[in-house]
Amino acid sequence: METQEVINILKKLQDILVQKYDLEAKRDEAPKQLGNQKDLLEKTQKEFIEEQALYDSIKEKVSNLKEELEEAVHSREEGEEGVANSTTHREYEALEKQIVEAKAKEDEVRKELQKEERELAELDERLKNSNELITFQKSELETAQNSINKKTEEYTTELEALEKEAEKITKELNNEEILFKFERIIQRNSQGIVTVKNGVCSGCHMILPADFANEVRQGDGIKFCPYCSRVLEYDEDSTDEAEDFFSLETAGSLAGLDDDDFDDEEDLDEERDDEDSLYDDEDSLDSSDDDDEDDEDRDSDDEESDDE
Repeated sequence: METQEVINILKKLQDILVQKYDLEAKRDEAPKQLGNQKDLLEKTQKEFIEEQALYDSIKEKVSNLKEELEEAVHSREEGEEGVANSTTHREYEALEKQIVEAKAKEDEVRKELQKEERELAELDERLKNSNELITFQKSELETAQNSINKKTEEYTTELEALEKEAEKITKELNNEEILFKFERIIQRNSQGIVTVKNGVCSGCHMILPADFANEVRQGDGIKFCPYCSRVLEYDEDSTDEAEDFFSLETAGSLAGLDDDDFDDEEDLDEERDDEDSLYDDEDSLDSSDDDDEDDEDRDSDDEESDDE
């Protein structure tokens, strides 16, 4: 198979591979788009678990405070009943002390209980909001997941079609080594085939060795750029461009002028000389008239002098 035929096949394969790798990248990237939503859901769930644990702890504390409050109230009420039935002063004093201590304990526990109950109510409200938020985030994540699954299926279908096209072309090429290298090139660069213009690779803009560039021009097998590894194709128009750059037409040479142009210029110069001569004659006549008038004035002055 001739070199140009191979390059033409590679050009067709290039278009397919570019689409293929682009679709594969989109397919692999699609699940990552859910990353932020998953992270947000996990964060909300973690906060919910922490608040739930705190809620359970406070709830247990509230339960214990209620028991303490109940004991303090019972102790106070028991003391108050005992005072009414006390028979001795010592018994009375003991019951009074019991009542005072029980009342102080009751006030202290009641105050702490009210505080914990307020916090428990706030936590309960936050837990309800968090639970609603988790439900919403799960719904959004599920919707996004379904959308991505649908896109992934579409990408897979398109990739299968491209694989079939690529398989047909690779059979025409029938060169595993070139195919392997070319696929690696397209994975790094969307343009795997570039031209050589005036000895320069148009892909990486590096100057190629003269002998190597000449081999590319002769079409002696598939050549890869030693710098960017792309497949090289000689640009036939580059030589003409180089010659046109130094052509006589673009350089504005006098070679494009003919003898008629020079004759026209000579005629124009003669006309200018005739005009200059005409002006010189007129100036000469004007000067002569002025001289005659001056002579007449001098003769008139001499005659008046003689008369005197």
